[in-house]
Amino acid sequence: MANIKSAKKRILVNNKKAARNKSIRSAVKTAIKKVEAAVAAGEKETAAAALVNATSVIDKAQSKGVYHKNNASRKVSRLSKAVNALK
Repeated sequence: MANIKSAKKRILVNNKKAARNKSIRSAVKTAIKKVEAAVAAGEKETAAAALVNATSVIDKAQSKGVYHKNNASRKVSRLSKAVNALK
């Protein structure tokens, strides 16, 4: 355990940020799973609606610094490609 006041504060702040990031990452994973489930079921309308939500969640995570912009862009691109492949 840290003895210095600033080190104790860093531990508290890092734990708080880690919890926030974990929550955001979990929301992104859930949104992605909803899109992938709709694509697997072949439901184009549901997949398109889920894609809009997932894109929003991913973009918010990227703007908060949880994901790098290229990582977020890649996730959106892969989901869009999967939804657009549905007929």
